[in-house]
Amino acid sequence: MSDHRAGKKKLKAVGLMSGGLDSMLAAKMLADQGIEVVGLNFSTGFCKVDHRRALLRKKDLDHPEKLKNEALAAGAETGVPVEIIDVSKEYLDMVTNPKHGYGRFANPCIDCRIFMLNKAKEYADEIGAEVVFTGEVLGQRPMSQHRGALRLIEKETGLSGRLLRPLSAKHLPETDAERRGEVDRNALGEISGRSRRSQMELVEQFGIQEFSQPGGGCCFLADENYARRFRDLLAHRPKESLTQDDLVLLKVGRHFRLSPAVKVIVGREEAENVYLDRFAPGRWSLEVQEGGSPIALIEGDPDELELNMAARITARYSDQKDRTLVRVRALRDGIERWCDVLPAADADLEPLRL
Repeated sequence: MSDHRAGKKKLKAVGLMSGGLDSMLAAKMLADQGIEVVGLNFSTGFCKVDHRRALLRKKDLDHPEKLKNEALAAGAETGVPVEIIDVSKEYLDMVTNPKHGYGRFANPCIDCRIFMLNKAKEYADEIGAEVVFTGEVLGQRPMSQHRGALRLIEKETGLSGRLLRPLSAKHLPETDAERRGEVDRNALGEISGRSRRSQMELVEQFGIQEFSQPGGGCCFLADENYARRFRDLLAHRPKESLTQDDLVLLKVGRHFRLSPAVKVIVGREEAENVYLDRFAPGRWSLEVQEGGSPIALIEGDPDELELNMAARITARYSDQKDRTLVRVRALRDGIERWCDVLPAADADLEPLRL
């Protein structure tokens, strides 16, 4: 480790700590220089692991490693303190109105990075940190990590000269801290491209024992099924009317679009039924009265035909799906309706399925 900071105030650096390997390595690379490093993990409401913890399915409870917070685990492994910050309310507006558009699915990668770095800059200013860093690797991701995107992100966050990407630093212009000799550029990386071989060499060098596997993908916005439902929601609702609950419900159950204004969500298992029941106030909630039944919620204000179809869908996924007549109770804010219906046929459901 360089001793160029001997007798000087210890440099502080704030970085994005996702729990992924690259952010771990970036934090470790700086910490090993004697820099005081703090990791930030932003809770956006779109993390799959957070959702698993909220659902608590039995299959996940049997494997608690699937429920751990990867960012906190990464901090423990590297010795870097990590602070979790809830930004879900602010993040909603960015997700529905990304200046730079979406990736392959519903992932606004460039806008997401700008959002998080702006938050990191605010935090860094509060604690007097001179450096903001990320685990980004030049050329690793096609949308947000090519050279032009890295320059754009740096410019729009106002972090020119202050934003350090340790893993690819030698391919990028020097930061102010490097020019001042407060960060040893020789101890930084020169990784580029999609290969992970260099990262695995650093794992050995730093003696890192536990880390999440690269390419796992924790974000719902990069999930094909979620993105399809997300695009459907944007097509049928004004963006300004959307709430966090609307986006949370896209993660759960089977979804069926009955009309531009009405959609049905059906729980697939007991954990999802319990979860959906939390959102019942203000919505029609349907359930078969005899035998095992899913909980079904109706989004929107259904007419008689749509309420009847929602009851048929509920019956289809109940234990009574093979009967010719099934009794379904519909309840909304104390108003009760009863529907005696023929369970929907799978062929009738496919055109409605999201």
